[in-house]
Amino acid sequence: MLRHTSPGTLRCGSQLIDLSTPVVMGILNTTPDSFYPPSRISGDVGSILAKAGQMIDDGCTILDIGGMSSRPGAKPISPEEELSRVLEAIKAIHASYPNIIISIDTYRSEVARSCIDAGATMVNDISGGQLDPGILDLVAETGVAYVMMHMRGTPDNMQYNTDYEDVVLDLLKYFSNRIKVLKRIGIEELVIDPGFGFSKTPEQNYQLVDQLGLFRFLNLPVLIGVSRKSTLSGTIGRPVDDTLEATTALHMAALGNGASILRVHDVQAAMDTIAVFNQLAYANTLNNQRLIPK
Repeated sequence: MLRHTSPGTLRCGSQLIDLSTPVVMGILNTTPDSFYPPSRISGDVGSILAKAGQMIDDGCTILDIGGMSSRPGAKPISPEEELSRVLEAIKAIHASYPNIIISIDTYRSEVARSCIDAGATMVNDISGGQLDPGILDLVAETGVAYVMMHMRGTPDNMQYNTDYEDVVLDLLKYFSNRIKVLKRIGIEELVIDPGFGFSKTPEQNYQLVDQLGLFRFLNLPVLIGVSRKSTLSGTIGRPVDDTLEATTALHMAALGNGASILRVHDVQAAMDTIAVFNQLAYANTLNNQRLIPK
């Protein structure tokens, strides 16, 4: 098993995340139609704070708030509706838990700006700046951290865009080129996400996790979002509600190949996975020291 390696730290506003050990990003969906029903939270602030508080107690470092579903085939909603779903949630979480890092899951610059003003210090963009290039200028202007995911097309049509010469090499080229563009305009606090389930076949999804270690050569933290996705449901032949164990298995593989951030629905299970992985990595270190001649 590979030991976890990381670029070290990630600055989110005034806070610094230590990535020498992997961390968890908890998913909070203020949507009525996200693919995993238990992750949906109504607009009631009390319910949102209760869910956020539980995830924080369970050990997450980042809360990722999303107001528009990006499941395959999802139709876009207006920016106004998206903002109405997330803004009060972010304000309430920031007021109640000022030390938690809040990420806004959006590709729209106008939504991201209002959320940054409300306390978000990370933007999680499924389009990598390709659906609204203005979001890149906003990130450069505000200095927040930026998660750049790979996706072709939009959630509505992305699963028709899975023709790659070599999915791993194609994504490495994509990220290498995009990193140069983003750094040129002043974006430094970057995370890459290969986009498991986004414009990828199930086979390509598994290829990416298997070869995730290659992305470390880009010298940026890698986020992986495999939690309860349909690829896992299809693999084990059971519904999404029964995919926690499969998710945990794939998390362990991703960690072994260098993932720094796990984006998850089940924070406690992910934290347990990281704890076991860290202990295995420590054992690996001891074994290597034992084998080195004195």
